[in-house]
Amino acid sequence: MSTATMRTIEQIIKSQRTVEGGGFNVRRPFPTTAIDHIDPFLLLDEMGPSDYAPGKAVGAPSHPHRGFETVTYLMNGSMEHRDTMGTCAVIRPGGVQWMTAGSGVVHSELPTPDMMRLGGRMHGFQLWVNLPAAKKMVAPRYQGYEADELAVVALPNGGSIKIVAGVVHGAAGPVETTSPMTYAHAVLEPGDVVEWSPDAGHTALVHVFVGGATVNEREVQEGDMVVCGRDAGMVRVNAGDTRTEVLLLGGQPLGEPVSRYGPFVMNTREEIAQAVDDYQNGRLVR
Repeated sequence: MSTATMRTIEQIIKSQRTVEGGGFNVRRPFPTTAIDHIDPFLLLDEMGPSDYAPGKAVGAPSHPHRGFETVTYLMNGSMEHRDTMGTCAVIRPGGVQWMTAGSGVVHSELPTPDMMRLGGRMHGFQLWVNLPAAKKMVAPRYQGYEADELAVVALPNGGSIKIVAGVVHGAAGPVETTSPMTYAHAVLEPGDVVEWSPDAGHTALVHVFVGGATVNEREVQEGDMVVCGRDAGMVRVNAGDTRTEVLLLGGQPLGEPVSRYGPFVMNTREEIAQAVDDYQNGRLVR
């Protein structure tokens, strides 16, 4: 175990329950009435876990985006992604899609035909990542990876870390991010420890979604998100008495104005008005 300096903890956010998309239940640490965003992240939703009877599974019907990136990571269930770039892809358990909406995309994420026919458990996360002003109107891009394409690090007591993007425990995730970013899912068995060293000045978040944990010597409970300071230092996660699961999220803050309206995130209200007008008049997708 490292003796490196640990980052300070700025706050611990309690997640809230709400309903999104076509009616799926989510647990959301942000945005809420108390906190709008944590630069460069705009939203984190834990979808479910929800157990659906045959014919009852729900998703997100066709909708637009501009000015940011959406990241969908599934642990249970399967969803079919379709977009105006011509992408048609299935996200399966352990898989991830990282979509750069950029100048404009219309897409849907719906249960696969098998999921609709048979039902089952749906559980995953959706993260929104802001784009810098200079890249808000870049051409849209889609990246999709299956579970076996992600980097995995085994922990001594039976746990593991799956890395989607960035570097944790010496392993690098495959996603090519627009700005420096870390996204990892750690499963810790009792006695397991994760030590993560985000770049100095970067945002560092630990979202505990199964069990309890100790983060930089502070005890946290299921549903808590730990917001670390941007000072140089390490983030250490110690497992609780039972299996613990956490997301590690890190990124370079943009330090720019954020103007958001539904599925559009820009820098000014004028740019938002333009996005709405473009969508209503068929110009959003270029």
